[in-house]
Amino acid sequence: MQQQHRQPELVEGSLPVFVFPTELVFYADEQASHKQVLTLYNPYEFALKFKVLCTAPGKYSVVDSTGAVKPQCCVDIVIRHRDVRACHYGVYDKFRLQVSEQSQRKALGRKEVTATLRPSASQEPSSSRLQDEERRTKEQLADSEFFEQTAFQTESRPAAGGPSLLTVLLGLVCMAALMLPTLGEQESTVPVYLHLSVNKKLVAAYVLGLLTMVILRT
Repeated sequence: MQQQHRQPELVEGSLPVFVFPTELVFYADEQASHKQVLTLYNPYEFALKFKVLCTAPGKYSVVDSTGAVKPQCCVDIVIRHRDVRACHYGVYDKFRLQVSEQSQRKALGRKEVTATLRPSASQEPSSSRLQDEERRTKEQLADSEFFEQTAFQTESRPAAGGPSLLTVLLGLVCMAALMLPTLGEQESTVPVYLHLSVNKKLVAAYVLGLLTMVILRT
């Protein structure tokens, strides 16, 4: 008699989460280390959706802070340090990756990854000192408060301050061109050399339309 295999019901917070690496170390004097990658692996037979939280979201930008992982696949999450200053040396932050099923909202599992900024790779502390720091860090961050990490936070464009001076001047020139008399008009006090042909006025009208679209978008 064949036994029917059923997938056990998943309890909130009980699902193991597989993330590599478990610690991110950024070095101020190494530009390449300011961008690091977290790999989230889904070994299960069902899809997972994930969300990235952070204790200091203002210091980092995360590409794809939310998304989905197909069964038995993995995704790379790019994390950039956006505030490399001496005042942040040795400060430990944490990222939390929460996963859940596609059709559910409750977090089935979570994994925390520490992140720290150091001055230089050549100034690494000794092994005993490093162990003491890690122990103190775990104690200090045990009850950390996490915040949602906005994707592309550091790469978002600043708010536009309105159209540029060149755009405004070009628009005024086009408007002036449209107000000039057309070539061939007899009753006009404007000098003949300022009379424009129909084609030139069509070009001015076209350019003015493009500039209007640019100004409205800004």
